[in-house]
Amino acid sequence: MRRNIFITWLIFAIFFVISFLTNILGPIIPAMIESFHINVALAGFLPFCFFVAYGIMSIPAGLLVEKYKEKKMLLTSFFIAFMGALLFACWPSFLIAMASLFLIGCGMAMLQVVINPLLRTAGGESNFAFNSVLGQLFFGLASFLSPQVYTYMVQHLHQDVGDKAIWIRWLERLVPSSLTWVSLYWIFALVCALVYFLLIFVKVPQVELKEDEKISLGKPLRELMGNRMAWLFFLGIFAYVGTEQGIATWISTFLVTYHQVDPQTVGATVNAYFWGLLTVGCLLGLLLLKLMDSRTVLVCFTIGAMVSLSFALFGKKEWAIYAFPTSGFFLSVMYSVVFSLALNSVTKYHGTFSGILCSGIVGGAVVPLLVGTIGNLIGLRLGMLFLFVPLGYIFSVGFWAKPLIQNKRIVLQAIN
Repeated sequence: MRRNIFITWLIFAIFFVISFLTNILGPIIPAMIESFHINVALAGFLPFCFFVAYGIMSIPAGLLVEKYKEKKMLLTSFFIAFMGALLFACWPSFLIAMASLFLIGCGMAMLQVVINPLLRTAGGESNFAFNSVLGQLFFGLASFLSPQVYTYMVQHLHQDVGDKAIWIRWLERLVPSSLTWVSLYWIFALVCALVYFLLIFVKVPQVELKEDEKISLGKPLRELMGNRMAWLFFLGIFAYVGTEQGIATWISTFLVTYHQVDPQTVGATVNAYFWGLLTVGCLLGLLLLKLMDSRTVLVCFTIGAMVSLSFALFGKKEWAIYAFPTSGFFLSVMYSVVFSLALNSVTKYHGTFSGILCSGIVGGAVVPLLVGTIGNLIGLRLGMLFLFVPLGYIFSVGFWAKPLIQNKRIVLQAIN
């Protein structure tokens, strides 16, 4: 199929929007705790509501795409996310926040299912690997920028900072002075609305899935559900997303609790650099995967993540400020390596298996909730020690995974 450059760049923009909406929770959780007068255990339900939507929607979304096609699903996804953001922006409360985050999570889960096959079709199969990496760079850029936007908003809304832009003055009429962080959800609603109306006028190419890429609830699902390795790799994705969100969700809260840093500035910045270094790590990971076995890379990076997290939890303030982002760097290759090891370990039903693996994103719901619950009982530092459990499981994947296809590597020959 002929390449469609406009649609390809539109997909990159959608990657950006997904990340912008998804990874802002960590920086604003301290503000939510203060505004809603909740403890860390209850705060853990906020990421739970968002990421449990992935576990619920991943496989159904794959089936819906086959029936209703890509454009309708894109429009539906952004409409659901828009309604979720608008609901919370208009009525900010803890219960509304949970409902809102679940709706936004449903929209984002549906988008994740649509955009990767669409990127392959629009950008061309031969460019898919490159475009996938580029999409992840846009994803990482948004994760880096969204905490910066949060800091900007709380420093300018209802503050005496001289001349203000018209859109800032407009937001001040909508957002209470005690809840300046809610302005982000007005921005989210506006972004989703703009993308929705843009998509109405865009001709989205139809994706023709190969037979092995389709999700089936029949024989393929039954066989995979009875496959021990499928469950083990599902737990690998569960463990990775749980670890990633378990760190990102609680960075700001940890720093304000144990080091008294300002969560709206320093805490948000540390969170931004966590995602920034995670993106940089992806680039280094691509190089290493051309030189080393993917399982070796996974083991080495997992050890690095464990060491970094140890310094972050038990070091002094300066160590924590640098160690948390460093842990993001070492987490960078885990998702792609575990996912590829999983798909390279089966000979068929890759579409259905991908749906099962994507359901493992529900780990981002469960692990932060467990960390918050434990932290509420015995302290957040000890609660975050639980993250070594999923990290230990990811470490083990590097030893028991036996892929049928090894990652292709460059063989360096010595010069005589």
